[in-house]
Amino acid sequence: MAHLNDYREFAGADVIDELALSAERLSGVSIQNINSTAVGGGVAEILMRMVPLLQELGVNALWDVIKGGEQFFEVTKKMHNALHGQPVQFSQDEIDLFLATNETNARELNLHGDIIFIHDPQPCALIQRKSELGNKWLWRCHIDFSRPDPFTWEFLKTYIEQYDASVFSAPSFARQLSIPQVLISPSIDPLSDKNKELPQEVIDSVLQRFKIDPERPMVTQISRFDYLKDPVGVVQVFRKIQKYIDCQLVLAGGGAVDDPEGAKVLAEVQEAVNNDPDIFLLLLPPASDIEINALQRASTVVLQKSLREGFGLTVAEALWKGKPVIAGAVGGIPLQIVHKYSGLLSHTVEGTAFALKQLLQNPSYANNLGKNGREHVRRNFLITRHLRDYLLLFHSLRHPKESMVYL
Repeated sequence: MAHLNDYREFAGADVIDELALSAERLSGVSIQNINSTAVGGGVAEILMRMVPLLQELGVNALWDVIKGGEQFFEVTKKMHNALHGQPVQFSQDEIDLFLATNETNARELNLHGDIIFIHDPQPCALIQRKSELGNKWLWRCHIDFSRPDPFTWEFLKTYIEQYDASVFSAPSFARQLSIPQVLISPSIDPLSDKNKELPQEVIDSVLQRFKIDPERPMVTQISRFDYLKDPVGVVQVFRKIQKYIDCQLVLAGGGAVDDPEGAKVLAEVQEAVNNDPDIFLLLLPPASDIEINALQRASTVVLQKSLREGFGLTVAEALWKGKPVIAGAVGGIPLQIVHKYSGLLSHTVEGTAFALKQLLQNPSYANNLGKNGREHVRRNFLITRHLRDYLLLFHSLRHPKESMVYL
């Protein structure tokens, strides 16, 4: 596991010193993070890196995961889709199950943190214990809230407005709320297995294991198999390109405990692929970070053809590796990609195919996008910036009536 001093070469010594100063005033304060899964997805990935670094800074950071059965996660997946704008209907039984599961977790979890930091909708109703416990509560939204289903949003809003503050990833996600809203973008860890530099022999061995030709251009999308990541659309993009350019497509991803739709989506992608020898469909198990890193580093172009996206950490990961990225102009992706400077944004299958053909045929332009993208991530989306933002948020929560906090 990396230590704070290891980040000086990326962020600068002054940033690390500032983190230590800010954290010193939070010594003894406990921050209890709660989400719905320990494995799979960006939230778990961020917490896995963030919590140990906060602890190294002297902050008593904790991480707990709620428990729920298959039916509960089916309901929360429907809720996830509804908040991304899909038309979804909920029965009273589903609403009751959601609330009952939250009530059970509220009783069973030891909610003892000075600040309870709830991530995403699944555990948001735990807030019902706030008045009894008397601690501070934060609600963190990691998903695309730009066009939520009105019924689902109004239902959740009754709980969210009981929090002391809310946190969103992009300006377009902000909602009309009676509580303070804070903008904090997610981040990547440049020293994690998924993002650290890799020897060429490691990259070659991963390609060899998956029988991918290292001599041919390689187009890659790495995401959970989720409708909102549009993996079938990626296959359609590739079909439009492969008749003109000799290249390969890699679709790699896994699942998450709280996402029961993954198997169905994967089956639809397999049908679309139709045993095409130029398409590599890789179902990766948890802890495949080295494999993901190697696949991204071996790629000629990286896609993230999302239809909705909270932030899209895979975009920042690929940009950090200096890769040209084409991604959907949705959610938090436009924060990472300045169109035609640090990557290319697209809206349709046809637009994505046009951009992909352009990059495959113009390696110099693609290389410049990759260089600009890496620097953009270094300045804005590394974990050290994320740590700073969270520490400042914790300070503001503990001093709600002060316009200035002296460190």
